[in-house]
Amino acid sequence: METNIRTLGRSGIDVSALGFGCWAIGGEWQAADGQPLGWGKVDDEESVRAVRRALDLGVTFFDTADTYGAGHSERVLGRALGKRREDVVVATKWGNVFDEDTRTLTGADDSPEYARWALTASLARLGTDHVDLYQLHLSDADLGRGAELRDQCEEFVREGLIRAYAWSTDDPARAAVFAEGEHCAAVQHAANVLQDAPQMFALCEESGLASVNRSPLAMGLLTGKHAAGRELEAGDIRNTPPAWMRGFKRGAGADEDYIARVDALRDILTSEGRTPAQGALAWLWARSPRTVPIPGFRSVAQAEQNAGAMAKGPLTPGQMAEVDHVLGR
Repeated sequence: METNIRTLGRSGIDVSALGFGCWAIGGEWQAADGQPLGWGKVDDEESVRAVRRALDLGVTFFDTADTYGAGHSERVLGRALGKRREDVVVATKWGNVFDEDTRTLTGADDSPEYARWALTASLARLGTDHVDLYQLHLSDADLGRGAELRDQCEEFVREGLIRAYAWSTDDPARAAVFAEGEHCAAVQHAANVLQDAPQMFALCEESGLASVNRSPLAMGLLTGKHAAGRELEAGDIRNTPPAWMRGFKRGAGADEDYIARVDALRDILTSEGRTPAQGALAWLWARSPRTVPIPGFRSVAQAEQNAGAMAKGPLTPGQMAEVDHVLGR
């Protein structure tokens, strides 16, 4: 890759072209009805080693949320970064309400007052005095309330508590509301080779925002390791997938149609010695110069594989055309 550095929109904040998503390292947590919201059991010491290995391999952007593991992900990330906090860009999110003791999601709060309370709590868990990118985690919050929260984030910038902000949403209209703010730097949205997001990429280009890509590996489908019909562990959200999660069936693992599409793309994605996951990341880098994919991880081995994608760079225009042909786009 010509450069492994990308800038978060108009903020002037440089990050590695690849970020790491910290949902999985939060461990197990649940909704009030018992629905798993994590990715299964984790080893915190392995998570810490994985974060530090990623740092050694040039990853400087870590994305978490206060609700991941009901606060646990932020605590683990803060511990892992330690004295290297100033070497990295930390993004977290707010808007969900949870009980740390029972690790349960209990609701949502889109008030400006809660935003300040949540930011103060996140700073304490992360062990830092500022968040580099603060993101609204309520994807469907009211547009008018979004404008209020954008203005609240501008106040946080003035106070030095955050450097920039974003909305985590798949709706371009909502992202555009935040984009009107001077210190809005990005939009976090779903995007991967199976789930293109042309309207959001266009908005990012028009508004000068970074495109932070969650689900860059389609919740693991694009790693090439999932088989149709194979049940996942009980605490894994993919085993009882919510309505918004594509590609998995309740208690039956990966969807046959999605597996067929991944198989059809395998030769393209594994070009130049890439793993399927590295090929999926390469597609995102080729899709837009503004993308910063944030694959999840739970082990040093996953951290090494994901970080290794940077050395391979983006897919070529010819390969991108091949992908479109295979997928009938």
